Order: sequence, then C-alpha cells, then structure tokens
Amino acid sequence: METIKLYWDGILTGLYEQEAEPWLQRKIQGYKDRGQKVERGTFNILPYHRVTYEEVEEIQYLLKVRFFIKDGKKPYVEEGIYPCKAKTNGKTLQEHSVNTEKILPKEKAFLSPFIEKESEARDPFTYDRREAVRYAERWWDSYNPAYKHFEVDCTNYISQCLHAGGGRMWGQPNRSKGWWYGSGNWSYSWSVAHSFRWYLSGARQGLVAHEVSEASDLSVGDVICYDFQGDGRFDHTTIIVSKDSHGEPLVNAHTTNSRQRYWTYTDSTAYTSDIKYKFFHIGG
Repeated sequence: METIKLYWDGILTGLYEQEAEPWLQRKIQGYKDRGQKVERGTFNILPYHRVTYEEVEEIQYLLKVRFFIKDGKKPYVEEGIYPCKAKTNGKTLQEHSVNTEKILPKEKAFLSPFIEKESEARDPFTYDRREAVRYAERWWDSYNPAYKHFEVDCTNYISQCLHAGGGRMWGQPNRSKGWWYGSGNWSYSWSVAHSFRWYLSGARQGLVAHEVSEASDLSVGDVICYDFQGDGRFDHTTIIVSKDSHGEPLVNAHTTNSRQRYWTYTDSTAYTSDIKYKFFHIGG
C-alpha cells in the first residue's frame, strides 16, 4: 500500500499541475473557473481486496478525499469516497484506475415512463427541507440499516432523504406505480434513477415536484437528475445540501459517496459533453 500512498501524496501535493488523473484535472479546473481555490487536500486509503503473487500486488481500495475550498467569504469542504483499482510490482505502480460513478447496464435499468398526469392539480405536502438535508448529511458516507443497500444506491439514498423530509409514500404494493418502500419491497421509482426522474415529472399525489429551468433556481433539499450519455436514460440522482458563493448548488450523493460536490459533475469519470440534467423543486 505504500506505493499507492506515495502516488496520492504526489497527486494532492501537485493538484494544479498533475495530469495522471483527468477527472481530478476537471475538478480543479472547475474550481478555477468559479474563482475558487483548493487550500489543501487530504486523503485516506481503505483497502478491501488484495491479491499477491511474487512481488506483484493487485489491490481494490476506497480513496476518501477531502478538499478544503476557499470560496470568497464562504469556504466549504468537499468530500468523496472513490473506488479504485491498482496493480503494483514492488515500488512500481503498473496500473491504476478510479471510477467515480457506477451506472446500471441498460438491460438492468427499468425504463417505465411513469407519467401519471391524471390531473394538473398537485396534492401539496409539507416538506421539511432542513430534515431532508440533515438526513443527507448524516448518511452520505454510510448506509441506514433500516433500508436495503443497492449496488447502485444513488436514488435509494435520495428517496430516503426526501422521505425524512416528509415525502409521502403511495402506490404499494404495485412496483410500477407511485413512490414507496416497505415490507421488504419498493417501487421502481424509489430506487432507479430513470424511473424516479419520470415519477417526479408526472406525480400529482404523495411526493410531488415541479421542474425548473436552471440549477440556481433550486433550493436546499431539491433534486437534480443526470443523463450522463445524453441518450434519454437517466443514470444518477443527487440532493442539494448547500450553495456556493455564486448561488450554485453543492450536492450529496451515493454510489460514489459524495458530500458538497459541485452539481455539474464534470469531474465524473462518467461525464460526457452530451450530459443532460433535470432540475426538480420538491413540493407542489
């Protein structure tokens, strides 16, 4: 592990010059474009699988990083936990990869349109944004044992946050209807990003939302949906927990567990120039 630690020491020491991690280059460029600066970065390595033969070692590990951001008079800390793979031979790092987002294969994604516009009138509910954000902050880097932990967990986590804020479930036991979790089962909209995006567009009861045109129009506790490939299938969901000095959202997420990450996700290994977003203000 010493070789990997030395690698990340070098990366974080030379954040503004390093070229070995393109996703991190994009992250740093984003800070610069917004007039922000990384005061310092720290990391921890959490190995979880290791295979050794002779002097060769193949390691899978989690990289936990913290970036201390100077943002005018509003500094903040961005955190992330990234799955990595490495192959070392003695003190030589032969192979290394970071995967900042994990996306379901298309054949596993449920593509129901979830359009439920039986009327234009929404059934309003009282949404406690503070409680939703409190939950998002409590569980961003761990998993509430009261719920199932999914391989791709982003939408499950967001649904939990919204429910903590007062989002009302409905539709049980029909998995293709409503938004719900209970009795060892759940709706597709609870756990699948694409179904959740369409649920928010169409629901008129229970958890309701309306779409806005700009991320800056959102408030803490609101939701952003991501179509990384721009192919019409939404892959990811985040919740806004704060805003930077420009009024732009900072988000929490699961799958790749992230805290106060800039909302555009241009630093993601899944990012493409064709990315599309949907911005949802929770509530009627």
